[in-house]
Amino acid sequence: MKEVIHDINRWLEEKQTVALATVVQTWGSAPRKVGAKMALTPGGAISGSVSGGCVEGAVFEEGTAVLQANRPKLLHFGVADETAWDVGLACGGTIELFVEPLDTAVTQFIHTLIQNDEAGASITIIRGPEELLGRKLAVSRAGARVGTLGDAGLDTAAIAAEVKAANPQRVQLTDEVEVFIDTVRPAPTLIMVGGVHIAIALTSYAKTLGYRTLVIDPRRAFGSDERFPHVDQLIQAWPDKAFAEVKITPETAVALLTHDPKIDDPALKIILKAKPFYVGALGSNKTHAKRVERLQGYGFSDAEIGRIHGPIGLNIGAQTPEEIALAIMAEIVQARSR
Repeated sequence: MKEVIHDINRWLEEKQTVALATVVQTWGSAPRKVGAKMALTPGGAISGSVSGGCVEGAVFEEGTAVLQANRPKLLHFGVADETAWDVGLACGGTIELFVEPLDTAVTQFIHTLIQNDEAGASITIIRGPEELLGRKLAVSRAGARVGTLGDAGLDTAAIAAEVKAANPQRVQLTDEVEVFIDTVRPAPTLIMVGGVHIAIALTSYAKTLGYRTLVIDPRRAFGSDERFPHVDQLIQAWPDKAFAEVKITPETAVALLTHDPKIDDPALKIILKAKPFYVGALGSNKTHAKRVERLQGYGFSDAEIGRIHGPIGLNIGAQTPEEIALAIMAEIVQARSR
């Protein structure tokens, strides 16, 4: 929704009617992922996309028809292998789209989640009895909600399914009813403990990928504004004090970059009791083995210690600080996508 929300709000202010098309499933090498959106108005305005350009024209026609009939529709597009490359659905990819008149109450609810950087989802019935088709329920992980799927039992089942959904997906709630859970996730945060050379490059990579960045280092020569003018937040304090100011969430990644036990170990004692989606620690296999021994001595379990990616980063043969930062960022992206 983030990709089209600005245009949708502008169109609503102009009192235009809006249709929304969402990719709800893909097979093969479809060019847009599940959850991708295209918004449109009968006047010909389009925002976002649902393919590489091959089906947008057909989706526009279907969208205007949906608005005229005021009835949503599930669409299926597939392309034969011999023509796939020409039209954008590579290797015979196919996609299913749900096209619906915009629900302004749900849209505003989701927009508020995005503005507040909160987690939640909109849940839409995409298969089921005609009277339920297109019914929507929007929820936040904080417990707020708007709309209904038309039945208290369906609402309860949908909310339970949403809690387990990390990414947009289809879910069969009952024999008759299938929903699409369109998740909203807060912007991810990367916390770097240690203002070393690697962190300078890692900050740039992370910001390019939409991460909020934070560097912690009590050593003023390392954790300085001059070294990190591009970081979102710089905390010049020891980890125990620094993490008292920082909220660790399931959207947080932590990279320990000093391989100095005086700094990394206090940070690990805090991080391993929290729930970041990624924890990585710089150092060789020998350094990590010693780290494991120390953590065992502190009373951490094998499962807790096993959450640490050490040595940090994917094995791509990295040598320079910039290459090491790339390996770390790649591993973080891999962990989040899982």
